[in-house]
Amino acid sequence: MKIWIDGALTEVDEARVSPMDHGLLTGDGVFETMRVYDRRIFAWDRHLDRLAHSAGALVLALPERATLRAAADAVIASSPERDGRLRITITGGPAPLGSERGETPPTVIVAMGTLRPFPPTEAVVVVPWTRNEHGATAGLKTISYAENVRALAHAHALGASEAVFANTRGDLCEATGSNVFVATDGVVCTPPRDAGCLLGVTRALVIGCCADLDIECREEPVSLAALRGADEAFLTSSTREVQGIASVDGVALPVAPGPITLRLRDAFRALVVSGRELS
Repeated sequence: MKIWIDGALTEVDEARVSPMDHGLLTGDGVFETMRVYDRRIFAWDRHLDRLAHSAGALVLALPERATLRAAADAVIASSPERDGRLRITITGGPAPLGSERGETPPTVIVAMGTLRPFPPTEAVVVVPWTRNEHGATAGLKTISYAENVRALAHAHALGASEAVFANTRGDLCEATGSNVFVATDGVVCTPPRDAGCLLGVTRALVIGCCADLDIECREEPVSLAALRGADEAFLTSSTREVQGIASVDGVALPVAPGPITLRLRDAFRALVVSGRELS
């Protein structure tokens, strides 16, 4: 398997990043993870728009889109897998020890990996730590994932597969790598931007699927009680697509995957099959 790093395609075992890289030392960087279906990238433009937003917020320079696309195509062509996850990572590049960046260009890495199959439903737990919706990196897809690593370990210790965060207001924010939707009395709700969540690409497409199916969908604050008391709930992400939530904090939801979850899962799969977002 090959990886593209700083302008060149190389074998993974031969790829090198400086031990002084700011991403390694401080978590200074952004990334995007995309689905590859039969060697075609899903929602490329949407992901690149979000990458540019995250990088701009951290004042990180990005290569030209054409350069990133050429790198992505080269990595996909070299992969033995036709389907998987493609990740673009941009870091602050080599820098002195400390928080200040150096004078070197950012480090750019494009890699493709195998995607594990996800079950139809997942158990989640609400972790005791909160997202800060007012923080400098709120709503950005940064490589600073230590909070997520700790939260997932906590979830796994409790027999769950995904961890859910509240924000400082006590409202639902997001999961470690996915957005959360709840459905009650036929109405679907998901936290809005000001809840501090990352606005997922799949999240936006699922909201569009709701409109196509005449399912009422609201972007509004969602309480943790609403999650725990929902008729049904589900997670969305590029890797999971649409996945039902079976239980919250060990308590089963009434049905999983529920009828709305199934309709949206099928609508999203139809969108993939249509090829409209594939390039």
